[in-house]
Amino acid sequence: MISSVRKALLAVFTVSLVLCLLMIGLYETELLISGDMQGDKIVEYYVVAFMELVTICSIPLALRLFKFGFVRRAIAQNPSRGLTRWGIIRLLLICLPMIANTFLYYQFMNVALGYMAIIDLLCLVFVYPSESRCQQELEIKV
Repeated sequence: MISSVRKALLAVFTVSLVLCLLMIGLYETELLISGDMQGDKIVEYYVVAFMELVTICSIPLALRLFKFGFVRRAIAQNPSRGLTRWGIIRLLLICLPMIANTFLYYQFMNVALGYMAIIDLLCLVFVYPSESRCQQELEIKV
């Protein structure tokens, strides 16, 4: 049971990292053109402000997600399905802003977006789906 949950979570984790690395590789080798939206300062301001808000809100939510009662109850009622569902949601709360920040960094060449992608990457360390973490989260008391 834990191995199937862990495989699903590792798949999301790995695909997100590979997608970001692929994007970085394509932009850095200039196979994709960076800075396409660099001239539009008003759009850049709104995009950066929105992504700052999304990143600042999603990281604490993802890190505290398993402390919420309804999440604990869902995992306790159906451990395999609950952990898979909420684990994927937690990973996506960090990975989707990381992917978006990486893409938008190369579109606007704004370092704030790059730094937020790096912050998201660092936060992935705290939710890495190791076997011991999966086991620990299955034993959470309601």
